[in-house]
Amino acid sequence: MQGFQGFGDLFAEEPADEPATDGSTDSADGSGADGAGDAKDDATGSESGSGDSAPITGGRAAARAAARSGRGKATAAAGAGQGGRAAARRAAKGGGGGHRFLKIAGITVSVLLLITAGGGYWLYQHLNGNITSVSLTDGAGKKAGGAEKADAFGRTPINILVMGSDGRTSAEDCKLGGGCSKTGIQTGQNADVQMVVHISADRSNATVMSIPRDTITDIPACTNPKTGQSTPGYHGQINSALAYGQACQVATVHKLTGIPIDHFIQVDFSGVVKMSDAVGGVPVCVTANVYDTYSHLKLSAGTHTLKGQGALEFLRSRHGFGDGSDLGRTYAQHIFLSSMIRKFKSAGTLTDLPALYKLADAATKALTVDTGLGSVNKLIGLAGDLNKVPTKRITFTTMQTGADPTNPNRVVPGDGSQTLFATIANDQSLTTASGAKSAAASATGAPTTPPVPASQISVKVENGTSLNGAPIPGRASAIVTALIDKGFNQGTSTGNAPTSPTTTLTYGPTAAEKGEAQTVARSLGLSSSHLKQGTASGLTLVVGSDWPTGTTFPGGTSKPAPVDTQAALNNSHAQTADQSKSCAKVSTYRTVEINGVPMTPTQAYAATPGRKDSDS
Repeated sequence: MQGFQGFGDLFAEEPADEPATDGSTDSADGSGADGAGDAKDDATGSESGSGDSAPITGGRAAARAAARSGRGKATAAAGAGQGGRAAARRAAKGGGGGHRFLKIAGITVSVLLLITAGGGYWLYQHLNGNITSVSLTDGAGKKAGGAEKADAFGRTPINILVMGSDGRTSAEDCKLGGGCSKTGIQTGQNADVQMVVHISADRSNATVMSIPRDTITDIPACTNPKTGQSTPGYHGQINSALAYGQACQVATVHKLTGIPIDHFIQVDFSGVVKMSDAVGGVPVCVTANVYDTYSHLKLSAGTHTLKGQGALEFLRSRHGFGDGSDLGRTYAQHIFLSSMIRKFKSAGTLTDLPALYKLADAATKALTVDTGLGSVNKLIGLAGDLNKVPTKRITFTTMQTGADPTNPNRVVPGDGSQTLFATIANDQSLTTASGAKSAAASATGAPTTPPVPASQISVKVENGTSLNGAPIPGRASAIVTALIDKGFNQGTSTGNAPTSPTTTLTYGPTAAEKGEAQTVARSLGLSSSHLKQGTASGLTLVVGSDWPTGTTFPGGTSKPAPVDTQAALNNSHAQTADQSKSCAKVSTYRTVEINGVPMTPTQAYAATPGRKDSDS
């Protein structure tokens, strides 16, 4: 059955015939089946019961008499070597006890398989029942997360928004996260952890990009399908979009980055604790003694294995690392996740069946996912896709940021972020097959103007074609539809233009508009000869008579420019998942305090000798 097959795939790392090596199952089933068969044959005196006996003296009549009188094996043994055709027939029929054993053992195995399948199906249904799923479009509209583009082989990449919620929506979360002493259990939540996980179309590489929770951006119009709370859209902190539903958070990230988001996975405080316990703890390293008085993380310098609440404290710590901002926290989270990935891939982790079931049970209870991932089979498929990527080709990055000009405690996308966004959106790897950084685009002669995400670009498309003295109907509309399907802004519009023999894309006087024009040109297969700088702001594409049909310019290729690794990774704190010696850098600033006295996390550690460490 399909469900059982899916559950079986969860344990695919275990050799199918390995459980039999201890001999217990085979011994019990083998001896039991054989013994039962012998007892039955002896009781009935059937011919098969003496199938391995010597022929009875006197031919067929004697054989019949022996069978009727039940003289059994002793009589048969006395007539060894005689009996002619009857003996041959009995030998052909009986063939010995081996045939009987195989038949009975086969029935027994079939019964065991049915029992096992029933148990497996129950476990599969149990895990499926743990999963909470939400539509990716509820309250945010269709295609709010964008749409993926297939490569030349029809394969598509996978982009998942992984969210860590700060919600205190249960007594357990209140106990772990605090902050409920006055309010009690809360209903609201923010996406304090946001990571875009990109798995390439050919499954050869992956990129994990963190977006700091303090990022200021535009939140689109959304309605929370569960609470009915709605917004017409606003300019605010990116993590607040989750208040209007998971689909709204997905739409917000897509609007900011231009990266199509296929799926989301959300986990809360208690989920982190359960999952870290289920894997037996995650090894992490810190550069110095650290005590974050806010998250309560306390560790001595060096390597530690964190489980349960200790793991949660590490992942939540922002005052303990870096400069005490959310950026330091994202770097530490990358170290934790890289270590967890290495542990999953290590020998033994995926072949310990009880531990694996414990992990599966904890994970399915802890996660809220979109309906596209709302089954055990689909989650297993996703895990399999990620498992194909070598750790040396999984790149962890953090979106480049700059200070928000209106609030020094908040950030906005900084230099290089648009290139990083475009690299992910265009399914371009940040590593080579050896795990090294990809060659910079400047070495290939590619344009140096930073690419701009399609979602931020609006184009006015005008029909300037002519056939027999009249415009070719629908040309502007066809191009607009193609652009919107590729993720360009919904503000893209149509119009008419005087007849033009050639197609021209005119852009405004700024460097940013030139970058936008290059993004449009790459998408439609236009060469640089079709681009023209104008004096008015905005982009206008005139579809000329040289482009009478189709949505890719004749002879053109709509593929992105080579990735500029230097620009994409500059100031992104990039590292690959195979870097096992990376340590979280403990803050040297006075980011914490004890009894109102500001101090560094290392000083706070020394000041609290009576407090247990997080790994104790």
